[in-house]
This record gives sequence, C-alpha cells and structure tokens, in this order.
Amino acid sequence: MSPFAPRPQLHLGVFYPGVGAQLIWDDPDALPHTAADTFVRVARTLERGLFDAFFLGEGLRVRENRGRVFDLDAAGRPDAITQLSALAAVTERIGLVATQNTTYNHPADLARRLAGLDLLSGGRAGWNVVTTDNAWTGANFRHGGWLAHERRYERADRFIDVAKELWSSWGRPDATVERDGELVGLTATATVPGSPQGRPVLFQAGDSDGGRELAARHAEVVFSAHTEYGKALAYATDLRARLARHGRPPDALRILPGAGVVLGDTQDDASQKARWVREQQVNGARATAWLEQYWGTDLSAYDPDGPLPDIEPTADELDPSRGTVAVEHRTGKLALVQKWRALAAERDLSIKELVREVSPVHPTFVGTPGAVADEWARYLRDGAVDGFNLAPHTLPTSVDDVVDLLVPELQERGVFRTEYRGSTLRDHLGLPPLPTAGRP
Repeated sequence: MSPFAPRPQLHLGVFYPGVGAQLIWDDPDALPHTAADTFVRVARTLERGLFDAFFLGEGLRVRENRGRVFDLDAAGRPDAITQLSALAAVTERIGLVATQNTTYNHPADLARRLAGLDLLSGGRAGWNVVTTDNAWTGANFRHGGWLAHERRYERADRFIDVAKELWSSWGRPDATVERDGELVGLTATATVPGSPQGRPVLFQAGDSDGGRELAARHAEVVFSAHTEYGKALAYATDLRARLARHGRPPDALRILPGAGVVLGDTQDDASQKARWVREQQVNGARATAWLEQYWGTDLSAYDPDGPLPDIEPTADELDPSRGTVAVEHRTGKLALVQKWRALAAERDLSIKELVREVSPVHPTFVGTPGAVADEWARYLRDGAVDGFNLAPHTLPTSVDDVVDLLVPELQERGVFRTEYRGSTLRDHLGLPPLPTAGRP
C-alpha cells in the first residue's frame, strides 16, 4: 500500500439477538429483551460508537422443541420493519437493517414496506435477504416445506429483481412492473418515492453455492459465517472472484462475518469471561433440550451434570421444528450419537460438558481491547474482511464494552472512523453511489 493511500476502514454492525443460545437473556443485569427502551438504548449506544448499522433478525414462528414452545428462547419481539421504523425517530445516523425472507413474503408488499423504512429514516435502511428454508416456518403460511433449497434461491433472485425494478420506477409515467413466472407473478406499481440513498442497501446471508451466487449477483453487504482468519480469507477470495464473473467491481460488496467479542483487562481475564459466557449459553436446561433433538424424546429426567442418557435415540431423523440454526446435522444422527458416546466415555463428560463441546459455537474474539484491535486490523489489511457484524452475549454490557473499550483502540490504529462523514447507510459503508437517485 502506498504511504499516501487512505487506509481501509472497518465497518461494524451489531446483530441484535433474536433467538438462540448466544444471548444470555436471563442474566440478572440484562435489560428486558423485548422492551422498546432496550432497543433504543442499544441503538443509541451503537450510534455513539459510530457503528454502520443496527441489524435485526426476524422470526415468523416461535421456535419449538418436540412440538412445544421452546421456552428457553426469548420470544415476543415486534416485526423488524415496525421496530426499525420506531428507532428511525430516535436515532440520526446509524443504519437500520431488517431481515426479511423471500420465500413467504410477496415482492410488491415487501418492497413497499422496505421503501417506507428507507424514506422515513432518511436513507438508512438495509434489507438482509434470507430464504428461510425450514418447513415449520412455512406452516404459518400454509406452505409447509414449499420449494427445494436451490429453488428458494431462484425465487430470491427473481424477487430481488422485482424489488429493484419497483424501487427504480417511482415517478416514471405508466411504470408497471409485471412478472408471469412460476416462482414470481405480479402486476404492480411503485407507491413510495426513493430516499436520499436511492433504495435500501442489500445484505445477504447464505453460504451454499446458491447463496454465494445470489450474493455475487445482488448483495452489497454479506453477513458471512466465516470468521476464523484462514476461512475468512478463502471466503472473501471466492466471493470476489464470483463478483468479477458477474461484471461487478470488488468495491461493490462489503464482507462482514458474524462474531462475538469478550474483552478483559488481561488475556487471562478475558479467557475466564469467555468460559463463563459459554457456561451460561449452554446451561443444564439448554444442554438437555439440545440433546432432545437427537434422542427424539423427553430427557428431563436425566441430570445434565450426569452421564449421557442410557436409552437409545429414536430412529427418526431430526425434528426440524427448532430451525436450521440449532440443527446442523440433518441425517446420520445415530452414527453421530455413537461418536458422542465414545467422546463422553473417553473424557468422562457429563451431558452439559458434552453439549458445550459439540454444539455450534459462535465465533468469538477473546482478549484485551488492544489485542483484539490488532487482530481486526490484520484481517482488514489482508483483505479477509471489510468489518464484522457483532452478536452480543449480554445486553447492554457487551455492547458497552465494545463501544467504550474496543472502538478507541481501533481509532488509535487508524482503522475506524472518528466521525460519520455522511447521513445514509450507503455513505457509511463507502459503497459506490447508485447511477441515479432512486434507481438500483
């Protein structure tokens, strides 16, 4: 890099936890998870920390375990677009990103609602495009397991094309968008004008070949699962090659892997905190519920601090009602359980200890603020990432720690902004401007 060239800058967002074990929502110091004041406090803290975006997931059905509501997840959060529209009124700069799926929404309706958020926020909206593959969500829409995996990405591709065309058609006389296909069919006209950034910024999260191709065609920000350095660099290399094949320049996309952060005054202090976080995320009740997915039966009679159940799992493959986040193995569960039995016997692991060992772990950076800042600067310098989308483990403390302790270290290293230089989400991300305001 030339000594006169501007240094690359990290882009940071926070994925406000919805469901799943990463959020320790029952911590005594935690804020009420679904309270409006909690959303406002977190968003304002992130804006004070000059973050690019506040990122909301979306769930269209309450999670279940063995056919009953899974009461270890927080539930009851408002619709993402509704919640972000409220936050637009109490924030000034931070981007507001809503996860919305293309499988069970209608293109004209969703395009209108997202355009409304973008207009009301003064050009700060983003749309995280997901395909929502689980049948248990589809049952809320009389579709069940509608569309095979790759067909969901075909529909998403057509869905995004329609949304872009609708957003760009405002103000053009007789501008009607029409489709008559198997996956998307409609006749619609735009009903909301463009915002100062033209249209919502397109985020995408998906790692299959279909997901990567969708990102290469459409996405402006990718919420990646590849956080470890080597995997992050390989993913970025692959995605940028795909961009080129679609005729898009490398600066058309920002790659933000998901990550957690645990900070301490010393490395030992941070490591101890990280162990506490993992213990709280996978407590006895959660460990038992997680194993119940694989055993296919009630295991509440077994002590989570005791050995694995002495009964064999049912022959049925995994119940999909908890969704794909919690269920990473769809077939071969009996062989997997046998491997776990061998591991537990070899290391004398209890139910709780085994689940902590084998269940998915959200990638986390652990260390002093200075050490984490140095590591992030290396990722950025080497082109492995453009930033990170952080998943807090406690609210508000883990967000406060990042803003008050880590951000100053990043600023000191010259890899994070010291002020907002624009007013829109597209400005914050440093994305190329759209050809004409209001046009994709």
